[in-house]
This record gives sequence, C-alpha cells and structure tokens, in this order.
Amino acid sequence: QVQLVESGGGSVQAGDSLKLSCKVSGFTFPERSMGWFRQRPESEREGVAGIDSDGRTTYRNSVQGRFAISLDDTENILYLEMNNLKPEDTAMYYCAAVRASMLMDPLRQTMYHYWGQGTQVTVSA
Repeated sequence: QVQLVESGGGSVQAGDSLKLSCKVSGFTFPERSMGWFRQRPESEREGVAGIDSDGRTTYRNSVQGRFAISLDDTENILYLEMNNLKPEDTAMYYCAAVRASMLMDPLRQTMYHYWGQGTQVTVSA
C-alpha cells in the first residue's frame, strides 16, 4: 500500500524559510516521478515543483529561484525547501507520486496517482 505523509508546515513571517518533507512508503519503483502541489482556499490545486527519475526538476514560475525540490532515495523522502516565503505562498501543500520515469507536464495534477494528506503553510506579511 502506497502512503505519502507530509510534514514541516507551519506559520512563518514573510522572508522566512521552511522545509517540507514527504515520507513515502510502499513505492520503491526505480521509474518514478514526484511533485509538490498547493491549494489556497477557494482555488484550484496548482503544481509547485516536480522531479523525475533522472533528477530533472520543474518549477512554477512564481517559485523559481526560491524553492528547491529534492529526493533522498535512501530514505525515500521527498523535500521542498522554500526560501524567501511570501504571503501568496500560503496554502495547503501536497506531495504526489506516479510510477513513470518522466512526465510531459510535471506540474499537472492529473499526471499523478498517489497523494498525501497535506501540510499547511501560512506566511504573514
């Protein structure tokens, strides 16, 4: 059974940093793509960052240069390091996974099969 469990969210001030973690279990395929998504109240879920089997990364324009996605293959943990946070980054953050070496659109939620329950990030001005 595949399980994704996020952690690391919290309430911070603008300009602060946070590092989200997503512990993955039951999903150890060498061909895998993973991503981070976020959803603000009354908004669609949007892709934030993705990483494929070769380590290629994709970022949403608004987080490019501030966020970094990485995967610890040994511990099977997906990370999202977020720097210089802004109030507009406030959202519930979700990690996602799919058994695929690479995706045509890593920031499209319909590409992913497995999802975590989310962790809340709140950034105040």
